[in-house]
Amino acid sequence: MSSSAKGYSRVLTISDLHCPWEHPDAFDFLKALKKKIKPDFVLNLGDEADAHALSMHDSDPDLMSAGDELIAAKKRLHKLEKIFPEMTLLHSNHSSLIYRRALKHGMPRAYLKNYNQFLEVGPGWEWVDDITIPLSDGSKAFATHGMSADGLKLAMQYGLHTIQGHFHSKMNIQYFSNPSSLIWSMQCGCLTKQSSLAFEYARNFKMRFVIGTGAVIDGQPKLYIMRLDKDNRWDGTIV
Repeated sequence: MSSSAKGYSRVLTISDLHCPWEHPDAFDFLKALKKKIKPDFVLNLGDEADAHALSMHDSDPDLMSAGDELIAAKKRLHKLEKIFPEMTLLHSNHSSLIYRRALKHGMPRAYLKNYNQFLEVGPGWEWVDDITIPLSDGSKAFATHGMSADGLKLAMQYGLHTIQGHFHSKMNIQYFSNPSSLIWSMQCGCLTKQSSLAFEYARNFKMRFVIGTGAVIDGQPKLYIMRLDKDNRWDGTIV
């Protein structure tokens, strides 16, 4: 992915998929967004894989084992790689579970495979902690998996536009102004299937997951809601 002299003009984000527990229409939705936006930079906001069986919390015994879940997640992610062979991904709390488990049990990093190896994806996928993205209007956007539930506060702290995933029930764009600029914060919802047993913890939450993702077009944030029908399937529209 190449940028203009000023920066990227069409940034597509991919909000939390939690493969293999993604929404069943997530990939079709992303294909449609790719066709519509024609991104010059693709940013996965993290939690591309769920790793429920490796959770630091109790895992559901009726779900897959850690090995079977990884096999299922890789199948989904290989489909995603065919859609987006080049992508930057943010380190995140779910995807990093293997490393956090290893740390907890005193395993040196030299024994561990990196993301590309254990997910069996090519070098076009690159993981980073956080990233500051140059935009075509001359501004910059700081992207992180999820530092603060208050996205606007985070933008004010950094003095930059901010992009976040992680907070599944938050999908919004907020603004603040200082004497020199107008700065926005974008929180991108998720692309997960909330009815999965992997999200049983959220069953009684008053706030429901918001299904969709975001983009930055010519320096301006844009949210794309996945509009669902009565059966909770995508209705095929992009608005």
